Amino acid sequence: MPDAKCLTAPFLCLCLSGCAPDSGVPELMDGYVAQVAEALKLDPALSDVAPVPQIPRRRERYLDMPDLDMGMLDFLSLYGCELQYVVGERNSIMGRVMQPLNRLRYETRFIRAAEDCIPEADREGVKEELEEAIKSKIETLPIAIWNATWGVEEVERLFTLSQGYFPRGSEGDPVAELAMGVRQLNQTVASLLDGNTDEPLDYVGEIHQRWQAEHRAGQLMNSARLLTTRLDDATALLAERVEAGPLCPEEGAEVPPALRGAYADGYAGGVQTYLKGVQQAREALIEPLEKLAVQQADTMPAPFREWYRQYLDTGNTDSLWGQLDRAIEAHDQRWRQLLSQCVVSTDL
Repeated sequence: MPDAKCLTAPFLCLCLSGCAPDSGVPELMDGYVAQVAEALKLDPALSDVAPVPQIPRRRERYLDMPDLDMGMLDFLSLYGCELQYVVGERNSIMGRVMQPLNRLRYETRFIRAAEDCIPEADREGVKEELEEAIKSKIETLPIAIWNATWGVEEVERLFTLSQGYFPRGSEGDPVAELAMGVRQLNQTVASLLDGNTDEPLDYVGEIHQRWQAEHRAGQLMNSARLLTTRLDDATALLAERVEAGPLCPEEGAEVPPALRGAYADGYAGGVQTYLKGVQQAREALIEPLEKLAVQQADTMPAPFREWYRQYLDTGNTDSLWGQLDRAIEAHDQRWRQLLSQCVVSTDL
């Protein structure tokens, strides 16, 4: 039977799984639109906020990993060098159900071991078999890299949309560790794709665990969509007032106090402060994640490619981030147009 406190509304969120924390972001943005409308003596209108689609499901992101035919694996497993043990582990029961990161470890170990075996290859046909195996593994290594980055289950938690919005006024940097891990992972991926199979992979599991525990990428996407929608709502109000005629028809008149408050307190002192935090987090986390996808563009599956273009590509003007950039620019422009019709005090 649930604890009694779970039956009361204030504690409901604590007792239900998947309940997003109260960030206060919707209230901030809705309140800002209402403040602008009141200052302009217009009726506020709040548009529906379209949901951001989830990252494609794992079966749409995960790529089938080709393997050497069993005859070659059996042949190589009998040859007396380190490769014998590597192949033996792969053929074990546990080896047949490797998680993506372990599979990447296996692929890089196989290539290194096979390369080390070549100088010792003295039996007829062994050197050729080893060279063919190495070539095959190098060709399919990008698939293993993709599966160990974008094909893991943990990335779905990083991008989950069920945890609300990016937090306001957080102490410290809420994305610092995540961002540092993605940057390190980008360096490793670039080196692996460049043919360096000696890259250490021990730290990657810790990054996956952090993705499992944090939800910042999804929160940032939720915030980007909400900010875009509400800024557009407020911009429409400002545009309506600009087009209605001069705000201050008398020469020398100052900006009305209510409008001054909407700009100084509502926008500059509230919304812009939050926007700055979102933009900093976008630069720190979303852009490295974008790079993690871009440098694997040749391997990227089609369903993920379309999602990436719309929700992760910060350079695409039609993407979620491009829309936010346009909304900010249009909003700032309308404020400038409106305020320029009056004498603006130095405190604005």
